[in-house]
Order: sequence, then structure tokens, then C-alpha cells
Amino acid sequence: MIALWILCGLICLVLLLLLAAVIHTLTVPGKRSEYEPEPDPAEARRLAEKLARMVQYDTVSVPETNQREKFLGFHRVLEELFPRVHRELEKTEIDGNLLFCWKGQKHDRPLVLMSHQDVVPAEGEWQHPPFSGDIAGGLVWGRGTSDTKCSVMAFLEAAEQLLAEGYVPPQDVYLSSSCTEEWAGDGCPKLVAELKRRGVRPWLVVDEGGGIITDPIGGIHGNFAMLGVFEKGKADVTFTVRSNGGHASAPKAHSPLARLAALVNHFETRPVFRRRMPKEVAAMFETLAPYASFPLKLVFTNLWLFRPVLLKVLPVISAQAGAMIRTTIAFTMAKGSDAFNVMPQEAVIGANMRFIPHQGMEESLRIVREKAEKFGAEVTVSHASDVSRSCDIRGEAFRTVERTVAEVFPGCPSSPYVMTGATDARFYEEICDSVVRFAPVIYGPEQMKGMHGVNETIGMDCLPGAVAFYRRLIAAMGE
Repeated sequence: MIALWILCGLICLVLLLLLAAVIHTLTVPGKRSEYEPEPDPAEARRLAEKLARMVQYDTVSVPETNQREKFLGFHRVLEELFPRVHRELEKTEIDGNLLFCWKGQKHDRPLVLMSHQDVVPAEGEWQHPPFSGDIAGGLVWGRGTSDTKCSVMAFLEAAEQLLAEGYVPPQDVYLSSSCTEEWAGDGCPKLVAELKRRGVRPWLVVDEGGGIITDPIGGIHGNFAMLGVFEKGKADVTFTVRSNGGHASAPKAHSPLARLAALVNHFETRPVFRRRMPKEVAAMFETLAPYASFPLKLVFTNLWLFRPVLLKVLPVISAQAGAMIRTTIAFTMAKGSDAFNVMPQEAVIGANMRFIPHQGMEESLRIVREKAEKFGAEVTVSHASDVSRSCDIRGEAFRTVERTVAEVFPGCPSSPYVMTGATDARFYEEICDSVVRFAPVIYGPEQMKGMHGVNETIGMDCLPGAVAFYRRLIAAMGE
């Protein structure tokens, strides 16, 4: 009888909590994202043609290779496209990496606008050749259009226009662009070291990473400015298992490949890493909640109740959202024997890891080593870096970016966002407390799919808005 009363009490409590959540949800007014670009067609075309010229110059970067001469050639293209920037600003070139200094009226709150020159290789079959820079169907086609020559074009064009107007920025402005971002090279660190040598401490750095994302989460429709506030750490991990090999006609149990397969299965089927919702992710869900359909709105506006459930289901319903709440490991490379009938003496699997703040590089790698040991696998770690610092989402610098978005893209909501990839922005954290990862262009589903894939594009109609964003942000430094 007592058990029955307890059960009834629990059911009543759950119903009351659900009722409270529903009532709270109903008090939150629904909203819609209403931003759609409406540029002057002639201006959009003019900017598209500039971007096309930049795309036509192949800037694929090769790891651990000095490619200065290649990028000096690209710089000559930039000089043709943006002559005032090159003529009137102080230019510094370091091994193909670029830094322009635009002296302002004051020097106490410098602004850095940055994005990278280099691109990843273009493989596979494309609808338009990857370095054609074709303009067709309202799109600019080619490798680097969205990642991220669009940003480089936009902030150089913003400076070019303002210089033509005789404008003097309220604060010093630095235009920074490395040529080694795609392989986490030393280009951006060299630019940071140069600023450090000059005693420059930026008040705000704006790099790529986030963007104006179309339909950022299932059930939430429209364009949203997703402002990246920190990025996960990363490492490349190699697992190696060895044996004496042998002929495949008489296979021994627990071969190197079998042990590695078991190891992969272990990571794929068991919750190895803890799930926790960073405050920035909670803020993202709360910001997006008014724009969601009712079931999603109910969950997002009542994280106090649904957080445990959300932590369990997020990795299932959205790989991107799931990556924001835990360390991830993705198995990407494998090698065994060179022949079908030969047992491998050595088998290797490569994986890419991304670390979350609550379980950073040191702890995550310790877990991986402990699990690998149980399968007889050796672990080698390379290109490792820990989680970046987070930009204060209530701080003045972040709010300045939010206000600029609201002014330039009316009807476009802003939201904090966690970068699951890696950018050059993390290097600037040595000298800057407020680093925001945001490219002011629209990334729809096709743009997201084409980034590092085939048929990379960017819509030409969003290019004038990107230029307007950088113009307005430069002016906002004096307000």
C-alpha cells in the first residue's frame, strides 16, 4: 500500500512538473527569423566577380611545405582587386601570411578581422571545375568560395570602400590572413607573434567559424547568425597493433585487424566520454527556443527539467549538436596487409578527436590510452591542442558583434555557438580576451555540404551583406 502511495505521488509530481513546463513554454512568445538578403543585383555581381578572381587562383596548402612563392602570386591578385588597401595601409608579409595595419583615431581597442587564404584540395567530380570561379545559378562556384575567400574578399572590400571615402576608423584595424590554416600550420602564430612584438593587444578578433546558418537545428527554420564563442580541442590519434603475421589460409585468433575492429566497436557502441551541457550550449538552446516548433520549444525553454533527456538523445538526433556536449572520436584511416592472403604483421587505425571543456585533452587522451591498452593497441598522438577559452557572451565585445548583426541583417537572430571544428582564431587568444568566430555570409545546406567536399559554392546575394557587416563593425569600435 505504501509503495502504491509513493508511486502515485511520483506520478503526480511528474505531471505537475510537466504542467509547469507547459505553462512556462506558453508564456514565451513565438518568433520567426525573417532575414533574407535583398541586395542590389549589380553590386552582388560586382562582388561575385571579385571573389571569382580569388577562387581562380589555386591556393591549396600542403602541410609542412614552404609555399611562399605560390601565395605571393595570390597577393598580386589581391593587389589588383584592392589597390587602395595595398597602397594606403601598412602591409606586412611573413612567409605568405598577410597583415595589414590601418591606423585609427585611437589605439586602445584594436580590432582584428581575419580569415585564411589557403584551401583544401579539390577532389572528385564537380559540376563546375573547382578553380573556375564560375558564376551560375546565383552562386559563385569553386574551392574556397565559402571556406573562406568570401570573408577575405568582404573585409578587404569593406576597407577598400571606406578608404575611397577618406574614412579614418575610430580604432586601429588589423586585417589578418594566414596561408596555413587548413593544416593548423605556423602561419597565424607568426602573425600573432608580430602583433605581440609590436605590443598590440586586440580588443576584439572576428574570424571564420560560425556564420548565418540556414535551419541550424531540425525544427528551427530560417537564417540565424551563429556566433562561435569557443572551439573544441583536437588531436590526431594512431592506434597500432602488431603480430607475427602469417598466411591467411591458417589465420590465428585475435589478429591485429580483429583487435582494432573490436577497439573501434567499443568506442562506437559505448558511452566512453561524459556528456555535459556547457553554459554556451544552454544559452544557444534558450536563444533558439522561441523560434522552434512547440515540442522543441517545450524542451529548450525548460532545460531545468529536460536537460538529462536532452543529453541522452542529442547525439542520436543531431551529430552536430551531439558534438557540442561531449568529446568525440572519429575513426578515419585504416591500414593492414598489402595482400588479401597475408595476415598483417602490423595494423593501424587513425582517428581524429575533438575535446570538450569538461573533459579536456589530458583526461580524454588518458581514457583513450586506457581503453586501447585492453585491446593491445599502442597509441601515438600528434597535432594535439586543448580546448580554447570561451568569449564572454555577456561581455561588451560579444554584444558589439550582436548589435552589428542586428543592424546589418534585420530580422536575423543571433545565438552563441560552439565550434566543433578548428580555426586560426585560437592562436589569437594569447593576446585577446574576446575572439568571436563568425563569417557574415549565408551557409545553407548546400554550402555546408560543399565545404571541404565537392561543388563548394556561396550565394552571390549574401556578399554585399558581408561587406556591410565589416564596414559597420569597424565603425562600431568608436561607439
